[in-house]
Amino acid sequence: MARHVKTGDQVVVTAGNDRGKTGEILSIDIAGDRVVVAGVNVRKRHLKPTQNRPQGSVIEQEMPIHISNVSPAVDGKPSRVRFETKADGSKVRVAVRGDKELHVLRGPRKG
Repeated sequence: MARHVKTGDQVVVTAGNDRGKTGEILSIDIAGDRVVVAGVNVRKRHLKPTQNRPQGSVIEQEMPIHISNVSPAVDGKPSRVRFETKADGSKVRVAVRGDKELHVLRGPRKG
């Protein structure tokens, strides 16, 4: 199934504790339908002591959120996405807000 967001997209969080925040997608977990957004859902993680870190440490890390809770940002506002096929056979994502093309998914079909 096609995804409405890709790695590197600017997105707006539409639900949850961080609703309204914007950030870039760092990674996508397709199996779990989750995305990691920069600066969103930041949690503290305690690391055990190792030879490299004898004292251990506490780091702040972005945790994944469900893919349905983010939408691509168009002019700073969330937008739904529709998929269109161009005349040359390539499939593109188009933002419903403003009809702006977001990204080319793949080249023309063969056969």
